[in-house]
Amino acid sequence: MSVPVSSSPSSSAAAPSALESARRVLHREADALRAMAETLGADFDAAIAQLRACAGRVTVTGMGKSGHVARKIAATLASTGTLAQFVHPSEASHGDLGMIGRDDAVMALSNSGNTPELEDIVAYTRRFGIPLIAMTRCADSPLAHAADVALVLPPHEEACPLGLAPTTSTTVMMALGDAVAVALLEARGFSARDFQVFHPGGRLGRALLRVADLMHTGDTLPLVPFDTPMSGVLIEMSRKGFGCAGIVAEDGRLAGIITDGDLRRHMAPDLVQRRADVIMTRDPRTIAPGMLAVEALRIMNAGDRPITSLFVVDEARPVGFIHMHDLLRAGID
Repeated sequence: MSVPVSSSPSSSAAAPSALESARRVLHREADALRAMAETLGADFDAAIAQLRACAGRVTVTGMGKSGHVARKIAATLASTGTLAQFVHPSEASHGDLGMIGRDDAVMALSNSGNTPELEDIVAYTRRFGIPLIAMTRCADSPLAHAADVALVLPPHEEACPLGLAPTTSTTVMMALGDAVAVALLEARGFSARDFQVFHPGGRLGRALLRVADLMHTGDTLPLVPFDTPMSGVLIEMSRKGFGCAGIVAEDGRLAGIITDGDLRRHMAPDLVQRRADVIMTRDPRTIAPGMLAVEALRIMNAGDRPITSLFVVDEARPVGFIHMHDLLRAGID
C-alpha cells in the first residue's frame, strides 16, 4: 500500500528552477568562502605553527559530513608532504586511539563544536598533551574551548533551503583544509619533484617525470671522439642501436651529432674514410637532465624538422640520451 505524501504549506508556491537553485547555492557558498578569507588571522598562523612543529602525524577527525571532509583533508595533507591520517571518532573510542601517538597533532572538525562522538579523542589529546586544532563554526563550543587553536568559521547559512543539510559549512571546511595544506606545503618548500614522489601513477605522475628518470646513461650512450673515421662511427651507431652517434670534442663537450639522415645526405664512395667532425651536424638540439620529460617531447617536435632523439647534457657534456620511444613507453604525449 502506498503512503500518501503530505504537501508542505509552501507547496502551492512556484518552485525555483534548477538553474536558480544552483546559482543560489553557489553564490551562498562563495560568499561564505570570501568571508572566511577576510576573517582569517592570528589563529591560522598559530595552527600552521602547531602543525609544522608536529614530529609525528596529523590526525584529522570528524563525524558525519565533517568526517567525509576530514578524510579529504587528511588525503590532501598526505599528498603534499605532511604525514597525515584520518581516524573515525567512533572507532577511536573502540581502540583506534592507539593510532594517535604522543608526537602527533589532531585536527578535529565539527560544525556545531558539540559532537558527542569527538569527546573521547578530545579527552585523549588533553590527557597526553597532544596539540588539538579545532575547525568549527561556534567559538563558544566545547570543542573550541578545549582546543589549543580554534579555527572558527564565519557565520553562514547552509545552502539547503531547509537550513539543515551540511552544504555551505562543508564547503568552507574543505576550503580551509586546502588552505592549511597549501600553507604547510609552501612553508616546507615542497617542490614539484617532491609531489611526483607521492603521485607516481596516472597522468599527473607522468607529467612530472624528469628527463633523468627516463634517459639512457653510461656505456649505452653512442659517443665517439670528433676525429673518429666514419667507419668507426658506423660501428658505434650499429652497436648502440639508436640510429645516431654523438660527436665529442677534446674537452668532453658535445660538438655535434651524426644521424641516419646525415649518412644519406653525405653518401659517397669515400664516406667511411671521412672524419666524424666533417659529417656531423653541429649545435644539435639538447636537453638538461632536470627538465620535464614532456619538454623533451616539445623540443623533438619543434621547428620544421622534427627529430626522434636528444642528447642530455650537463654543462655541454653528454650525460644521457633519450629517444621518442622512451617517452612513449612512459606515457608522455
